[in-house]
Amino acid sequence: MDALQQSLAETLSSGSLGSSDSSGNVANYMGQMAMAMGKLGTLEGFIRQADNLRQQTLQQMHRILTTKQSARALLAIHDYFSRLRALSSLWLARPKE
Repeated sequence: MDALQQSLAETLSSGSLGSSDSSGNVANYMGQMAMAMGKLGTLEGFIRQADNLRQQTLQQMHRILTTKQSARALLAIHDYFSRLRALSSLWLARPKE
């Protein structure tokens, strides 16, 4: 999500909003918004695909693994996401250059 926010900020700030022609400003702004909305649409599609894959995997888990293996897998997934959250917090708290 941070990468998306950064990408949108760059898209919106990349244009030259300082021209004296107000219709040019509006057209430029609309173009930037269209690009930003396109990026959001692409991200939404990617997230939907990832969520569908996650759901399918969890639904198929009982066919592939035993109960004990499933429990271990879920514990490993929980541990992985806990570590990922901790790493993300450290990354966000790092000193900025």
